[in-house]
Amino acid sequence: MDIDVNRMKNKNKVALITGASSGIGNAIAVALQKQQYHLIVTARREESLISLKSDSVEIFPGDLTSSVFQNQLEDFIFEKFSKLDYLFNCAGTLEVGPVETIDIDRMVDMLRLNVEATFRLTYKILKRFKQQGTGHIINISSVLGTKVRATAGAYAATKFALEALSEALRMELAGTNIQVSCIEPGLVMTGLHDRWQTHPSESMGIT
Repeated sequence: MDIDVNRMKNKNKVALITGASSGIGNAIAVALQKQQYHLIVTARREESLISLKSDSVEIFPGDLTSSVFQNQLEDFIFEKFSKLDYLFNCAGTLEVGPVETIDIDRMVDMLRLNVEATFRLTYKILKRFKQQGTGHIINISSVLGTKVRATAGAYAATKFALEALSEALRMELAGTNIQVSCIEPGLVMTGLHDRWQTHPSESMGIT
């Protein structure tokens, strides 16, 4: 009988994926589910997570910008599994536009999710990683975490912030068994652009 050794090892691995309802977060969840990881997937919309639910996948919908929800999420993970191996920070939103028309309230909501909520969760989980002596944070940044484009300054700022956090944490955690990775995708076709009148490939001159 053929035994997939990697899959057997993966059955003991536990990963939390934020923003798992669509886009990159959903793709990561689907890929890890096939590899037999134990997953906790979260997003605001429960109906968008249902398709992921299985014996190895726990869905935990809620608003990451709520500190109460983050506490509940943390408690659930460590009461059920007693550990966490990976945190994939995929949750985020995208609000761009010229000064005259950008929706400031939506921009501020983006800052709260992309920066405040992500930083809060990262530090909460890192405290746990320090206690257990191991763990891996994977931050989904963007090419706009290293450059800026007109009308996208606020969004780029959230990704610059994630880049800075990742680099500082690598320095702080050097010599430990805790890893921090930062991935910088280019333009990805996700539901973030569904309500846009002009696709970002046109509005920001991305080819």
